Order: sequence, then C-alpha cells, then structure tokens
Amino acid sequence: MALSGFNATAVTPSAFNASLVVSSGLNVTSLTLDGFEHLSAHRWLFFSVFLAVYVSVLLSDSLVLYVIASQRGLHRPMFVFVAALLTNSLTVSTAVYPKLLSDLALRGHSLQVSRSACLCQAFVVYTLGASSFMLLAAMAFDRYLSICCPLRYAALMSPAAVAALLLLCWLLPGGLLAATVLLAAQLPLCRSHFSRIYCDVYSFVSLSCGGGAALVSEVYGLLVAAATVLLPTAFVLFSYARILSICVRRSRSFSSRALHTCVPHLLVFLNYLLCTAVELLHRRVQPGSDPAASIVPSVLVVVVPTVFNPVVYGLKMTEVFGHVRRLLSCSD
Repeated sequence: MALSGFNATAVTPSAFNASLVVSSGLNVTSLTLDGFEHLSAHRWLFFSVFLAVYVSVLLSDSLVLYVIASQRGLHRPMFVFVAALLTNSLTVSTAVYPKLLSDLALRGHSLQVSRSACLCQAFVVYTLGASSFMLLAAMAFDRYLSICCPLRYAALMSPAAVAALLLLCWLLPGGLLAATVLLAAQLPLCRSHFSRIYCDVYSFVSLSCGGGAALVSEVYGLLVAAATVLLPTAFVLFSYARILSICVRRSRSFSSRALHTCVPHLLVFLNYLLCTAVELLHRRVQPGSDPAASIVPSVLVVVVPTVFNPVVYGLKMTEVFGHVRRLLSCSD
C-alpha cells in the first residue's frame, strides 16, 4: 500500500523540470533593460539628443496648448481635440524622457527595474498611444460632420458631445489596457532581460514561461490592439474617403477650404500610423534580429510623433499659426 501510494504521487522528470521553471519564474522580481548597453558607448551624445527632444516637446506642446486655451476663437471642437492630443504627447514624453535621461546620465549600462514599475510605465505609454488613435478618429468624425453635414454640425458636436467623446477616447483605452496589464502581471517570468530602453507590455509577456496564461494575454492584447488601433484607423480612412468624395462634387473653393482643414490631421494620422506599423512589423517579421536594431523602432514610435505633432498643428493650422507668430513676436 505504501509503495502504491508512493507511485501515485511520483513526479516525472518532465513535470519536475516544468515545476522548476515555473518556480524560478515566480522569483523574477526585477527586469533588466539591456538597451542601455547599446547606447553606453555614446551615451552622452544620446543624452544630449533626448534632452533636446524633450525640451522642444515641452516648449512646442505647451505653446500650442497655451494659444488654444487663451484664445476664445479657438474654443471649437477641432481645437479641443488637438489640445487633447498634445496633452497625450506631453504626458507620454514625461513618462519616458525624464527616466531615460536620468538612466543615461547615472548609469549608461543595463538597467534593472521592478516588475510593477515596468508595468506602470508600459500602461501609461500604451494607454496614451491607443488614446491618440481614438482622438484622431474623433477628429476625423468632427471634420466629416463639418464638411458633409454642416447644417447639423452645431447640434451634433455640442459641448456635451465633445466632452463625451473625450471621455471615451481616454477611459476606453485606459480600461482595456488596465486589463491587459493585470493579465501580464499574473504571468510567471522565466527570463528577465530584453533589449529595450523603456518598458512595454509585449516585451514583458515575451519573458513569460508560456502556457495558457501567456496565450490568453497575447490574444487579449491583439483584441485590444484591434479595438483601439485598427478600428479607429479604419474609421479615419472611411471618414476622409467620404470627405474626398464630397469635395470632388463641390466647387473648387469649397474643396480647397475643406481639404486645408483636413491636411494637418491627415499628416499627424499618417505619422502615428507609420511609426506604429514600423514597430509592429519589426517585432513580428524580425524577432531574432540584432538587439541593437530593435531599439530604433521603439525610440522612433515615441520621439517622432511627440516632435512632429506640435510642429504640424503650429504651422499647418492658420488660426494657431497666426496666434503663435504674434505671441513670439510680442506684438499686440
């Protein structure tokens, strides 16, 4: 009886090894960002570049936001959404650049961060990135109503409707990404090193031991990406296609004015879409590429939109540009 009982509870070598893997994964409490090793040889050069980028983002975003907030003539739905998008840009920059600059200045080599700190940063970056796509969809909806339904525009884009759209663009990605981060936080990790200079959920999940929980997390992440990136992208493309079809049938002066208001939004949308596509394609197509090369897309997806957006809105939107020029020239 004793022998049979022992046999019933015997652990096979494979099961024993699996239990060791899971146990070791549960002991991983800190993660190592190896991306800093690839920047260490020229870390002061990168420090100077990132510092210049961060300062320019702070000044340009703050300037455009100040102009929109201080000029009553700009208190319209289109400019409210622009202000919301630039607020996202400022928040993402503050979540990434100060920590990045301090790490480059004080360490310059591999950096260890706790699981919770890594996931918090990933939550902020991913949530605001998804929110930006939804804000671009809201801008496309605003332009569609303004051009295609001008008589109903004031009623449909009332202050209450604009506030509801803003809440949707911020709260929906926040709720979906919070669930994504909570699922990732439950995963046992079998590795602790990844070639990044800031944290993201995809890299965190890739360190897990696999299994059903990791698969659920990956599938849910794909669904969230479809809801917050693919669907807004499809809506933006549909809206601007409808606007273009209306402009083709109208007079040249009407088409020129309509397209002029759409150009800044289209440029920003294409910028976001291109940077995100480069990042996603690099992850999927070249998972085993040079670790140093994997840093470039992750940097571009944060740096390029934050620098590009205020420049586009400051220069391409006539109303904003006129106020900015008067403010900088200190003329009345």
